[in-house]
Amino acid sequence: MDGLLYVGMGGFFGANARYLLTLWVDDVMTLRWGSFPYGTLFVNVIGSFGLAFLSVWFSAKTGMSPQLRLLAGAGFFGAFTTFSTFANDSMAMLQGGATASFLLNLLLNNACCLLGVALGLLLGNRLFGLT
Repeated sequence: MDGLLYVGMGGFFGANARYLLTLWVDDVMTLRWGSFPYGTLFVNVIGSFGLAFLSVWFSAKTGMSPQLRLLAGAGFFGAFTTFSTFANDSMAMLQGGATASFLLNLLLNNACCLLGVALGLLLGNRLFGLT
């Protein structure tokens, strides 16, 4: 039951951070480059990087509490990133006839999130000497 509380607390902060960042990024980017789910892309990439970096940090710190792992990993980053919004945005583009935007969204989310994970692992390993 303890784990549920930690995941819930992390999720509260992660979901609210995602909501606020998504609004801000969409406002800024849409004015410059037109309509596209920039905010969703941003939180997914930052979240992918953050979770990968955190996993290396947790591996380096053997005494890390399991509660902190749940709060940060499953809770915060689980709620901060959003595959469901990415999928729904993508399908709306496809159904609306915006095939190029649909393909760009698929490409950017997958490639940039994988790159975010790779960079998070690389930076974490360099900082914590696990290479």
